[in-house]
Amino acid sequence: MLRVNQIICPIESDDEQILQALCQKLKCRAGDIVSWKIAKRSVDARKKPELFYSYTLLVKCRKEQKILAQNRKDRDIARDDTAPFCFQVTGGTALDKPPVIVGTGPAGLFCALELARAGFRPILLERGRDVERRSRDVEAFWKEGKFLPESNVQFGEGGAGTFSDGKLNTLVKDKYGRNRHVLETFVKYGAKESILYDQKPHLGTDVLKNVIKNMRGEILSLGGEVRFESRMTDIRFSEDTAAQRRERISAVEINGEEWLETGVLVLAIGHSARDTCSMLYARGLRMEAKPFAVGFRVQHPQSFINRSQYGADHPPGLGAAAYKLTAKAGDGRGVYSFCMCPGGYVVNASSEEGYLAVNGMSYSGRNGDCANSAVIVSVSPEDYKTKDTPLDGIHFQRELEQRAYRAGNGKIPIQKYREFQENLADRGVLERPVYGEDMEPFSPALKGQYEQADLTDILPASLNRAFAEGMEEMNRKIRGFASGEVWLCGIESRTSSPIRMERDDVLQSNIEGIYPCGEGAGYAGGITSAAMDGIKAAQQIAAQYHPVLSGRENMSVKL
Repeated sequence: MLRVNQIICPIESDDEQILQALCQKLKCRAGDIVSWKIAKRSVDARKKPELFYSYTLLVKCRKEQKILAQNRKDRDIARDDTAPFCFQVTGGTALDKPPVIVGTGPAGLFCALELARAGFRPILLERGRDVERRSRDVEAFWKEGKFLPESNVQFGEGGAGTFSDGKLNTLVKDKYGRNRHVLETFVKYGAKESILYDQKPHLGTDVLKNVIKNMRGEILSLGGEVRFESRMTDIRFSEDTAAQRRERISAVEINGEEWLETGVLVLAIGHSARDTCSMLYARGLRMEAKPFAVGFRVQHPQSFINRSQYGADHPPGLGAAAYKLTAKAGDGRGVYSFCMCPGGYVVNASSEEGYLAVNGMSYSGRNGDCANSAVIVSVSPEDYKTKDTPLDGIHFQRELEQRAYRAGNGKIPIQKYREFQENLADRGVLERPVYGEDMEPFSPALKGQYEQADLTDILPASLNRAFAEGMEEMNRKIRGFASGEVWLCGIESRTSSPIRMERDDVLQSNIEGIYPCGEGAGYAGGITSAAMDGIKAAQQIAAQYHPVLSGRENMSVKL
Protein backbone atom coordinates (compact mmCIF):
# COMPACT_ATOMS: atom_id res chain seq x y z
CA MET A 1 0.00 0.00 0.00
CA LEU A 2 1.21 3.51 -0.81
CA ARG A 3 0.87 6.66 1.27
CA VAL A 4 0.43 9.67 -1.01
CA ASN A 5 0.64 13.19 0.44
CA GLN A 6 -0.32 16.57 -0.98
CA ILE A 7 -3.38 15.69 -3.07
CA ILE A 8 -4.84 19.19 -3.41
CA CYS A 9 -8.48 19.51 -4.48
CA PRO A 10 -11.10 22.28 -4.27
CA ILE A 11 -13.33 22.04 -1.20
CA GLU A 12 -16.36 21.00 -3.27
CA SER A 13 -14.56 18.08 -5.00
CA ASP A 14 -16.26 14.67 -5.08
CA ASP A 15 -14.62 11.23 -5.05
CA GLU A 16 -14.20 11.17 -8.82
CA GLN A 17 -12.30 14.45 -8.78
CA ILE A 18 -10.09 13.26 -5.93
CA LEU A 19 -9.33 10.08 -7.91
CA GLN A 20 -8.39 12.18 -10.95
CA ALA A 21 -6.00 14.26 -8.84
CA LEU A 22 -4.51 11.07 -7.39
CA CYS A 23 -3.90 9.59 -10.85
CA GLN A 24 -2.26 12.81 -11.96
CA LYS A 25 0.01 12.73 -8.91
CA LEU A 26 0.97 9.08 -9.44
CA LYS A 27 1.21 9.42 -13.25
CA CYS A 28 -1.07 6.42 -13.72
CA ARG A 29 -4.52 5.53 -15.03
CA ALA A 30 -7.65 5.07 -12.93
CA GLY A 31 -7.58 1.38 -13.83
CA ASP A 32 -4.26 1.02 -11.99
CA ILE A 33 -5.92 2.01 -8.71
CA VAL A 34 -7.49 -0.93 -6.85
CA SER A 35 -8.76 1.13 -3.90
CA TRP A 36 -8.02 4.27 -1.94
CA LYS A 37 -9.10 5.88 1.32
CA ILE A 38 -8.44 9.12 3.13
CA ALA A 39 -5.75 8.95 5.81
CA LYS A 40 -5.70 12.69 6.57
CA ARG A 41 -7.54 15.79 5.40
CA SER A 42 -6.82 19.42 6.20
CA VAL A 43 -8.01 22.79 4.93
CA ASP A 44 -5.52 24.69 2.77
CA ALA A 45 -6.45 28.39 2.98
CA ARG A 46 -3.18 29.88 1.74
CA LYS A 47 -4.89 31.22 -1.42
CA LYS A 48 -8.13 32.43 0.19
CA PRO A 49 -10.76 33.19 -0.85
CA GLU A 50 -9.99 30.05 -2.88
CA LEU A 51 -10.05 27.15 -0.43
CA PHE A 52 -8.78 23.60 -0.90
CA TYR A 53 -8.52 20.31 0.93
CA SER A 54 -5.09 18.76 1.19
CA TYR A 55 -5.38 14.99 1.38
CA THR A 56 -3.09 12.16 2.39
CA LEU A 57 -4.40 8.99 0.77
CA LEU A 58 -3.70 5.31 1.34
CA VAL A 59 -3.69 3.63 -2.07
CA LYS A 60 -3.64 0.03 -3.30
CA CYS A 61 -2.25 -0.23 -6.85
CA ARG A 62 -1.95 -3.06 -9.37
CA LYS A 63 1.55 -2.01 -10.40
CA GLU A 64 2.84 -0.67 -7.11
CA GLN A 65 6.56 -1.26 -7.74
CA LYS A 66 6.39 0.33 -11.18
CA ILE A 67 4.48 3.36 -9.85
CA LEU A 68 7.00 3.77 -7.02
CA ALA A 69 9.88 3.60 -9.49
CA GLN A 70 8.47 6.22 -11.84
CA ASN A 71 7.83 8.56 -8.87
CA ARG A 72 11.04 7.84 -6.96
CA LYS A 73 11.96 11.55 -6.82
CA ASP A 74 8.61 12.56 -5.34
CA ARG A 75 8.87 12.54 -1.54
CA ASP A 76 5.08 12.68 -1.25
CA ILE A 77 4.82 9.09 -2.51
CA ALA A 78 6.10 6.17 -0.43
CA ARG A 79 5.13 2.80 0.96
CA ASP A 80 2.89 3.03 4.00
CA ASP A 81 4.94 1.94 7.00
CA THR A 82 2.29 2.54 9.67
CA ALA A 83 2.45 -0.30 12.17
CA PRO A 84 -0.82 -2.00 13.10
CA PHE A 85 -1.71 -1.78 16.78
CA CYS A 86 -0.77 -4.91 18.71
CA PHE A 87 -1.68 -5.87 22.29
CA GLN A 88 -0.19 -9.10 23.61
CA VAL A 89 -0.17 -10.79 26.99
CA THR A 90 3.38 -12.11 27.37
CA GLY A 91 3.94 -11.79 31.13
CA GLY A 92 5.18 -14.81 33.05
CA THR A 93 3.80 -13.89 36.48
CA ALA A 94 0.22 -14.75 37.41
CA LEU A 95 -1.76 -11.75 38.66
CA ASP A 96 -4.14 -13.35 41.14
CA LYS A 97 -5.85 -10.07 42.08
CA PRO A 98 -7.30 -7.76 39.43
CA PRO A 99 -5.44 -4.55 38.67
CA VAL A 100 -6.95 -1.41 40.18
CA ILE A 101 -7.16 1.70 38.01
CA VAL A 102 -7.84 5.05 39.67
CA GLY A 103 -9.64 7.54 37.42
CA THR A 104 -12.03 7.13 34.49
CA GLY A 105 -10.60 9.81 32.22
CA PRO A 106 -9.19 8.74 28.86
CA ALA A 107 -6.03 7.23 30.39
CA GLY A 108 -7.98 5.13 32.88
CA LEU A 109 -10.73 4.11 30.48
CA PHE A 110 -8.39 2.96 27.71
CA CYS A 111 -6.10 1.18 30.16
CA ALA A 112 -9.10 -0.63 31.65
CA LEU A 113 -10.57 -1.48 28.25
CA GLU A 114 -7.37 -3.10 26.97
CA LEU A 115 -6.83 -5.03 30.20
CA ALA A 116 -10.47 -6.17 30.21
CA ARG A 117 -10.13 -7.41 26.63
CA ALA A 118 -7.06 -9.37 27.73
CA GLY A 119 -8.92 -11.05 30.58
CA PHE A 120 -7.53 -9.13 33.56
CA ARG A 121 -10.97 -8.08 34.87
CA PRO A 122 -9.79 -4.64 36.11
CA ILE A 123 -11.46 -2.60 38.83
CA LEU A 124 -11.95 1.08 37.99
CA LEU A 125 -12.27 3.52 40.88
CA GLU A 126 -13.86 6.91 40.16
CA ARG A 127 -14.28 9.52 42.89
CA GLY A 128 -17.11 11.20 40.96
CA ARG A 129 -20.40 9.98 39.54
CA ASP A 130 -21.33 8.24 36.31
CA VAL A 131 -21.62 10.47 33.27
CA GLU A 132 -25.44 10.59 33.35
CA ARG A 133 -25.71 11.84 36.94
CA ARG A 134 -22.59 13.93 36.57
CA SER A 135 -24.11 15.79 33.60
CA ARG A 136 -27.16 16.70 35.67
CA ASP A 137 -24.95 17.87 38.55
CA VAL A 138 -22.85 20.08 36.26
CA GLU A 139 -25.91 21.65 34.62
CA ALA A 140 -27.35 22.43 38.07
CA PHE A 141 -24.06 24.04 39.07
CA TRP A 142 -23.96 26.20 35.94
CA LYS A 143 -27.60 27.31 36.27
CA GLU A 144 -28.06 27.52 40.03
CA GLY A 145 -24.55 27.54 41.51
CA LYS A 146 -25.05 24.23 43.37
CA PHE A 147 -21.46 23.03 43.65
CA LEU A 148 -20.60 19.39 44.43
CA PRO A 149 -16.93 18.77 45.28
CA GLU A 150 -16.94 15.21 43.88
CA SER A 151 -19.19 15.69 40.83
CA ASN A 152 -18.21 18.60 38.62
CA VAL A 153 -16.37 19.50 35.42
CA GLN A 154 -13.14 17.96 36.76
CA PHE A 155 -14.37 14.89 38.65
CA GLY A 156 -16.60 12.12 37.36
CA GLU A 157 -16.79 9.57 34.56
CA GLY A 158 -14.82 10.66 31.51
CA GLY A 159 -12.58 13.10 33.38
CA ALA A 160 -12.16 16.78 32.59
CA GLY A 161 -12.38 16.13 28.83
CA THR A 162 -16.06 15.19 29.09
CA PHE A 163 -16.98 18.88 29.31
CA SER A 164 -14.66 20.19 26.63
CA ASP A 165 -14.47 20.41 22.87
CA GLY A 166 -13.36 16.79 22.71
CA LYS A 167 -10.33 17.59 20.56
CA LEU A 168 -8.47 14.48 19.40
CA ASN A 169 -5.42 15.91 17.65
CA THR A 170 -2.06 15.21 19.24
CA LEU A 171 1.58 16.02 18.56
CA VAL A 172 2.74 12.67 20.00
CA LYS A 173 4.75 10.69 17.46
CA ASP A 174 3.33 7.19 17.32
CA LYS A 175 5.05 4.36 15.48
CA TYR A 176 3.10 1.65 17.33
CA GLY A 177 -0.37 2.46 16.00
CA ARG A 178 -1.80 3.60 19.34
CA ASN A 179 -3.09 6.90 17.98
CA ARG A 180 -5.05 5.21 15.19
CA HIS A 181 -6.29 2.59 17.65
CA VAL A 182 -7.65 5.30 19.97
CA LEU A 183 -9.55 6.96 17.13
CA GLU A 184 -10.90 3.65 15.84
CA THR A 185 -12.07 2.80 19.36
CA PHE A 186 -13.94 6.09 19.59
CA VAL A 187 -15.62 5.36 16.25
CA LYS A 188 -16.59 1.86 17.42
CA TYR A 189 -18.37 3.33 20.44
CA GLY A 190 -20.22 6.12 18.68
CA ALA A 191 -17.95 8.80 17.17
CA LYS A 192 -18.23 9.85 13.52
CA GLU A 193 -15.79 8.23 11.07
CA SER A 194 -14.36 11.57 9.95
CA ILE A 195 -12.24 11.70 13.13
CA LEU A 196 -10.07 9.02 11.47
CA TYR A 197 -8.81 11.46 8.84
CA ASP A 198 -9.58 15.07 9.79
CA GLN A 199 -6.40 16.92 10.68
CA LYS A 200 -8.04 18.40 13.77
CA PRO A 201 -10.67 15.82 14.78
CA HIS A 202 -13.09 16.52 17.58
CA LEU A 203 -16.04 14.85 19.26
CA GLY A 204 -17.89 17.54 21.15
CA THR A 205 -19.08 17.06 24.71
CA ASP A 206 -22.50 15.72 23.65
CA VAL A 207 -21.01 12.88 21.57
CA LEU A 208 -18.22 12.19 24.06
CA LYS A 209 -20.72 11.41 26.83
CA ASN A 210 -22.30 8.59 24.81
CA VAL A 211 -18.90 7.21 23.77
CA ILE A 212 -17.79 7.05 27.41
CA LYS A 213 -20.98 5.27 28.48
CA ASN A 214 -20.55 2.70 25.70
CA MET A 215 -16.93 2.08 26.69
CA ARG A 216 -18.01 1.50 30.28
CA GLY A 217 -20.56 -1.04 29.05
CA GLU A 218 -17.86 -2.93 27.17
CA ILE A 219 -15.56 -3.05 30.21
CA LEU A 220 -18.40 -4.41 32.34
CA SER A 221 -19.36 -7.01 29.75
CA LEU A 222 -15.78 -8.32 29.78
CA GLY A 223 -15.76 -8.86 33.54
CA GLY A 224 -14.40 -5.52 34.64
CA GLU A 225 -15.89 -3.49 37.46
CA VAL A 226 -16.52 0.26 37.72
CA ARG A 227 -17.05 1.81 41.15
CA PHE A 228 -18.32 5.38 41.24
CA GLU A 229 -18.14 7.72 44.24
CA SER A 230 -15.06 5.74 45.29
CA ARG A 231 -12.14 8.02 46.09
CA MET A 232 -8.72 6.52 46.78
CA THR A 233 -7.79 7.95 50.18
CA ASP A 234 -4.66 5.94 51.09
CA ILE A 235 -2.31 3.20 49.89
CA ARG A 236 -0.60 0.35 51.72
CA PHE A 237 2.64 -1.50 50.98
CA SER A 238 3.68 -5.12 51.34
CA GLU A 239 4.65 -6.12 54.90
CA ASP A 240 7.93 -7.75 53.79
CA THR A 241 9.29 -4.66 52.09
CA ALA A 242 12.58 -4.92 54.00
CA ALA A 243 13.49 -8.03 52.02
CA GLN A 244 12.73 -6.37 48.69
CA ARG A 245 14.61 -3.84 46.63
CA ARG A 246 11.76 -1.37 46.94
CA GLU A 247 8.32 -1.11 48.48
CA ARG A 248 5.45 -2.77 46.65
CA ILE A 249 1.79 -1.77 46.54
CA SER A 250 -0.50 -4.21 48.35
CA ALA A 251 -3.81 -2.37 48.86
CA VAL A 252 -5.68 0.89 48.35
CA GLU A 253 -8.13 2.54 50.72
CA ILE A 254 -11.51 3.69 49.38
CA ASN A 255 -13.37 6.58 51.00
CA GLY A 256 -11.48 6.07 54.25
CA GLU A 257 -13.45 2.93 55.12
CA GLU A 258 -12.53 0.01 52.84
CA TRP A 259 -9.25 -1.62 51.82
CA LEU A 260 -8.98 -3.23 48.39
CA GLU A 261 -6.05 -5.60 47.90
CA THR A 262 -4.09 -5.43 44.66
CA GLY A 263 -0.60 -5.92 43.31
CA VAL A 264 -1.04 -3.51 40.41
CA LEU A 265 -2.26 0.08 40.75
CA VAL A 266 -2.63 2.40 37.76
CA LEU A 267 -2.72 6.11 38.68
CA ALA A 268 -4.80 7.86 36.02
CA ILE A 269 -5.97 10.50 38.47
CA GLY A 270 -6.17 13.55 36.18
CA HIS A 271 -4.59 16.96 36.67
CA SER A 272 -7.01 18.21 39.35
CA ALA A 273 -6.83 15.47 42.01
CA ARG A 274 -4.77 17.67 44.29
CA ASP A 275 -5.66 15.86 47.52
CA THR A 276 -4.63 12.56 45.95
CA CYS A 277 -1.27 14.02 44.89
CA SER A 278 -0.67 15.24 48.45
CA MET A 279 -1.47 11.81 49.88
CA LEU A 280 0.81 10.03 47.40
CA TYR A 281 3.66 12.45 48.09
CA ALA A 282 3.24 11.90 51.83
CA ARG A 283 3.40 8.12 51.23
CA GLY A 284 6.72 8.41 49.41
CA LEU A 285 5.74 8.37 45.74
CA ARG A 286 8.46 10.36 44.00
CA MET A 287 7.41 13.33 41.92
CA GLU A 288 8.79 16.65 40.76
CA ALA A 289 7.46 20.08 39.93
CA LYS A 290 7.17 20.84 36.22
CA PRO A 291 6.44 23.86 34.02
CA PHE A 292 2.86 24.63 33.02
CA ALA A 293 0.94 27.72 31.91
CA VAL A 294 -1.84 30.02 33.12
CA GLY A 295 -3.88 32.80 31.56
CA PHE A 296 -7.38 33.77 30.50
CA ARG A 297 -10.06 32.45 28.15
CA VAL A 298 -10.40 34.91 25.25
CA GLN A 299 -13.72 35.19 23.40
CA HIS A 300 -14.35 36.50 19.86
CA PRO A 301 -17.38 36.32 17.59
CA GLN A 302 -17.11 33.09 15.61
CA SER A 303 -17.95 35.03 12.45
CA PHE A 304 -14.79 37.11 12.99
CA ILE A 305 -12.63 33.97 13.27
CA ASN A 306 -14.29 32.48 10.17
CA ARG A 307 -13.46 35.58 8.12
CA SER A 308 -9.88 35.68 9.35
CA GLN A 309 -9.24 32.02 8.50
CA TYR A 310 -11.42 31.36 5.44
CA GLY A 311 -12.09 34.79 3.94
CA ALA A 312 -15.34 36.72 3.64
CA ASP A 313 -17.05 34.08 1.46
CA HIS A 314 -16.56 30.41 2.22
CA PRO A 315 -18.53 27.16 1.83
CA PRO A 316 -20.81 26.57 4.84
CA GLY A 317 -19.75 22.91 4.96
CA LEU A 318 -16.38 23.86 6.42
CA GLY A 319 -17.94 24.55 9.80
CA ALA A 320 -16.56 26.86 12.45
CA ALA A 321 -12.94 27.89 11.89
CA ALA A 322 -10.15 27.34 14.40
CA TYR A 323 -6.80 29.02 14.98
CA LYS A 324 -3.51 28.35 16.71
CA LEU A 325 -1.26 31.25 17.69
CA THR A 326 2.07 31.61 19.43
CA ALA A 327 4.04 34.62 20.64
CA LYS A 328 6.94 35.55 22.85
CA ALA A 329 6.79 38.19 25.57
CA GLY A 330 9.54 40.72 26.23
CA ASP A 331 10.86 38.66 29.14
CA GLY A 332 11.17 35.58 26.95
CA ARG A 333 8.07 33.79 28.19
CA GLY A 334 6.06 31.79 25.71
CA VAL A 335 2.49 32.95 25.15
CA TYR A 336 0.18 30.75 23.10
CA SER A 337 -3.40 29.81 22.38
CA PHE A 338 -4.53 26.55 23.92
CA CYS A 339 -7.60 24.32 23.64
CA MET A 340 -9.35 26.50 21.06
CA CYS A 341 -13.13 25.89 21.01
CA PRO A 342 -14.86 27.01 17.80
CA GLY A 343 -18.53 27.86 18.26
CA GLY A 344 -18.22 27.09 21.95
CA TYR A 345 -18.60 28.34 25.49
CA VAL A 346 -16.42 29.29 28.44
CA VAL A 347 -17.48 27.12 31.39
CA ASN A 348 -17.03 27.21 35.13
CA ALA A 349 -14.67 24.26 35.70
CA SER A 350 -14.11 24.63 39.46
CA SER A 351 -13.43 21.57 41.58
CA GLU A 352 -12.91 23.08 45.05
CA GLU A 353 -15.17 25.29 47.12
CA GLY A 354 -13.85 28.86 47.26
CA TYR A 355 -11.69 28.47 44.14
CA LEU A 356 -12.60 29.23 40.53
CA ALA A 357 -11.19 27.94 37.26
CA VAL A 358 -12.57 28.06 33.71
CA ASN A 359 -12.30 25.86 30.64
CA GLY A 360 -13.61 25.86 27.07
CA MET A 361 -16.36 23.60 25.75
CA SER A 362 -18.06 22.95 22.39
CA TYR A 363 -20.85 20.68 21.29
CA SER A 364 -20.29 18.47 18.26
CA GLY A 365 -22.01 20.97 15.92
CA ARG A 366 -19.75 23.83 17.03
CA ASN A 367 -22.61 26.14 16.13
CA GLY A 368 -22.40 28.71 18.93
CA ASP A 369 -21.99 32.42 18.21
CA CYS A 370 -18.59 32.74 19.92
CA ALA A 371 -15.15 31.23 19.62
CA ASN A 372 -12.88 30.95 22.62
CA SER A 373 -9.43 29.72 23.48
CA ALA A 374 -7.11 30.00 26.41
CA VAL A 375 -4.31 32.49 25.84
CA ILE A 376 -1.76 31.32 28.35
CA VAL A 377 1.66 32.32 29.63
CA SER A 378 4.33 29.78 30.51
CA VAL A 379 5.45 29.50 34.12
CA SER A 380 8.24 27.41 35.60
CA PRO A 381 9.04 26.19 39.12
CA GLU A 382 11.28 29.25 39.52
CA ASP A 383 8.13 31.42 39.27
CA TYR A 384 6.17 29.71 42.00
CA LYS A 385 8.60 28.09 44.44
CA THR A 386 7.49 28.66 48.01
CA LYS A 387 8.16 25.63 50.21
CA ASP A 388 10.47 23.98 47.67
CA THR A 389 8.34 20.84 47.30
CA PRO A 390 6.87 19.21 44.17
CA LEU A 391 3.47 20.52 45.28
CA ASP A 392 4.42 24.20 44.96
CA GLY A 393 2.73 24.44 41.55
CA ILE A 394 -0.54 23.26 43.08
CA HIS A 395 -0.28 25.96 45.76
CA PHE A 396 0.33 28.54 43.02
CA GLN A 397 -2.73 27.38 41.04
CA ARG A 398 -4.87 27.54 44.15
CA GLU A 399 -3.73 31.07 44.95
CA LEU A 400 -4.72 32.29 41.47
CA GLU A 401 -8.05 30.43 41.59
CA GLN A 402 -8.85 31.92 44.97
CA ARG A 403 -8.22 35.41 43.57
CA ALA A 404 -10.50 34.65 40.60
CA TYR A 405 -13.24 33.45 42.96
CA ARG A 406 -13.02 36.66 44.97
CA ALA A 407 -12.91 38.85 41.87
CA GLY A 408 -16.21 37.45 40.60
CA ASN A 409 -17.82 36.91 44.01
CA GLY A 410 -17.95 33.19 43.28
CA LYS A 411 -19.03 33.68 39.67
CA ILE A 412 -16.87 33.65 36.54
CA PRO A 413 -15.18 37.07 36.41
CA ILE A 414 -15.17 38.58 32.90
CA GLN A 415 -13.79 41.84 31.51
CA LYS A 416 -13.43 43.53 28.14
CA TYR A 417 -9.86 43.64 26.93
CA ARG A 418 -9.99 47.45 26.67
CA GLU A 419 -10.71 47.82 30.38
CA PHE A 420 -8.11 45.19 31.29
CA GLN A 421 -5.44 47.11 29.35
CA GLU A 422 -6.43 50.47 30.81
CA ASN A 423 -6.27 49.07 34.35
CA LEU A 424 -2.81 47.65 33.70
CA ALA A 425 -1.66 51.01 32.35
CA ASP A 426 -3.06 52.79 35.41
CA ARG A 427 -1.06 50.44 37.63
CA GLY A 428 2.14 51.02 35.67
CA VAL A 429 2.30 47.43 34.41
CA LEU A 430 2.03 48.70 30.79
CA GLU A 431 3.22 52.01 29.40
CA ARG A 432 0.01 52.41 27.43
CA PRO A 433 -2.91 50.31 26.20
CA VAL A 434 -2.42 48.72 22.76
CA TYR A 435 -5.53 47.43 20.96
CA GLY A 436 -6.25 45.77 17.68
CA GLU A 437 -8.72 47.35 15.26
CA ASP A 438 -12.14 47.57 16.82
CA MET A 439 -15.08 45.26 16.29
CA GLU A 440 -18.76 45.59 17.09
CA PRO A 441 -19.67 44.85 20.72
CA PHE A 442 -20.93 41.29 21.23
CA SER A 443 -22.30 39.20 24.08
CA PRO A 444 -20.05 36.55 25.63
CA ALA A 445 -21.06 32.88 25.69
CA LEU A 446 -20.61 31.16 29.03
CA LYS A 447 -21.92 28.16 30.97
CA GLY A 448 -22.15 29.15 34.58
CA GLN A 449 -23.00 32.35 36.39
CA TYR A 450 -20.72 35.31 35.66
CA GLU A 451 -20.23 38.99 36.33
CA GLN A 452 -17.99 41.78 35.10
CA ALA A 453 -14.94 42.34 37.29
CA ASP A 454 -11.35 43.58 37.31
CA LEU A 455 -9.12 40.68 36.24
CA THR A 456 -5.83 42.49 36.74
CA ASP A 457 -5.47 41.34 40.37
CA ILE A 458 -5.56 37.62 39.50
CA LEU A 459 -2.20 37.08 37.80
CA PRO A 460 1.11 38.53 39.04
CA ALA A 461 2.16 41.72 37.24
CA SER A 462 4.86 39.95 35.20
CA LEU A 463 2.33 37.46 33.81
CA ASN A 464 -0.23 40.20 33.09
CA ARG A 465 2.42 42.06 31.12
CA ALA A 466 3.44 38.95 29.20
CA PHE A 467 -0.21 38.17 28.43
CA ALA A 468 -0.81 41.66 27.00
CA GLU A 469 2.41 41.54 24.96
CA GLY A 470 1.40 38.15 23.60
CA MET A 471 -2.04 39.45 22.62
CA GLU A 472 -0.38 42.36 20.80
CA GLU A 473 1.84 40.00 18.79
CA MET A 474 -1.11 37.71 18.01
CA ASN A 475 -2.97 40.75 16.73
CA ARG A 476 -0.31 41.12 14.04
CA LYS A 477 -1.19 37.63 12.83
CA ILE A 478 -4.98 38.00 13.03
CA ARG A 479 -5.93 41.68 12.71
CA GLY A 480 -8.47 42.55 15.37
CA PHE A 481 -7.57 39.63 17.62
CA ALA A 482 -6.69 42.07 20.43
CA SER A 483 -9.69 44.35 19.90
CA GLY A 484 -10.85 46.26 22.97
CA GLU A 485 -14.26 44.54 22.63
CA VAL A 486 -12.81 41.05 23.16
CA TRP A 487 -13.95 39.37 26.37
CA LEU A 488 -11.49 37.89 28.87
CA CYS A 489 -12.70 35.23 31.33
CA GLY A 490 -10.62 34.01 34.26
CA ILE A 491 -8.83 32.03 35.21
CA GLU A 492 -7.42 29.29 32.98
CA SER A 493 -5.19 27.44 35.44
CA ARG A 494 -5.63 23.72 34.63
CA THR A 495 -3.77 23.60 31.33
CA SER A 496 -1.66 20.65 32.50
CA SER A 497 -0.50 18.98 35.66
CA PRO A 498 1.98 21.03 37.72
CA ILE A 499 3.73 17.82 38.80
CA ARG A 500 5.31 14.80 37.11
CA MET A 501 5.38 11.44 38.87
CA GLU A 502 8.58 9.47 38.52
CA ARG A 503 8.40 6.28 36.43
CA ASP A 504 11.02 3.95 34.96
CA ASP A 505 11.45 2.29 31.56
CA VAL A 506 8.55 -0.09 32.24
CA LEU A 507 6.36 2.80 33.48
CA GLN A 508 6.50 1.88 37.19
CA SER A 509 7.07 4.41 39.95
CA ASN A 510 9.60 4.03 42.75
CA ILE A 511 6.89 1.96 44.47
CA GLU A 512 6.72 -1.36 42.64
CA GLY A 513 3.38 -2.18 41.07
CA ILE A 514 2.28 1.46 40.72
CA TYR A 515 1.95 2.75 37.15
CA PRO A 516 1.44 6.55 36.91
CA CYS A 517 -0.01 7.59 33.56
CA GLY A 518 -1.97 10.28 31.71
CA GLU A 519 -2.28 14.00 32.36
CA GLY A 520 -2.30 13.87 36.13
CA ALA A 521 1.01 12.03 36.22
CA GLY A 522 2.53 14.61 33.85
CA TYR A 523 2.83 12.39 30.75
CA ALA A 524 0.04 13.63 28.48
CA GLY A 525 -1.61 16.82 27.29
CA GLY A 526 -5.05 16.01 25.94
CA ILE A 527 -7.62 13.29 25.37
CA THR A 528 -5.72 11.33 22.73
CA SER A 529 -2.26 11.48 24.32
CA ALA A 530 -3.74 10.50 27.70
CA ALA A 531 -5.58 7.56 26.12
CA MET A 532 -2.37 6.46 24.38
CA ASP A 533 -0.48 6.64 27.67
CA GLY A 534 -3.15 4.53 29.38
CA ILE A 535 -2.73 1.93 26.64
CA LYS A 536 1.04 1.97 27.16
CA ALA A 537 0.52 1.25 30.86
CA ALA A 538 -1.81 -1.65 30.00
CA GLN A 539 0.78 -3.05 27.59
CA GLN A 540 3.49 -2.92 30.25
CA ILE A 541 1.23 -4.73 32.73
CA ALA A 542 0.47 -7.40 30.12
CA ALA A 543 4.19 -7.76 29.41
CA GLN A 544 4.86 -8.61 33.07
CA TYR A 545 1.73 -10.49 34.13
CA HIS A 546 -0.94 -12.83 32.87
CA PRO A 547 -4.45 -12.95 34.36
CA VAL A 548 -5.80 -15.65 36.65
CA LEU A 549 -9.43 -16.21 35.67
CA SER A 550 -10.88 -16.64 39.13
CA GLY A 551 -13.34 -14.93 41.41
CA ARG A 552 -12.71 -11.89 43.54
CA GLU A 553 -13.41 -13.36 46.94
CA ASN A 554 -11.88 -11.83 50.05
CA MET A 555 -10.36 -8.82 48.31
CA SER A 556 -12.42 -6.13 50.03
CA VAL A 557 -12.36 -5.63 53.76
CA LYS A 558 -14.59 -3.10 55.53
CA LEU A 559 -12.90 -1.23 58.36
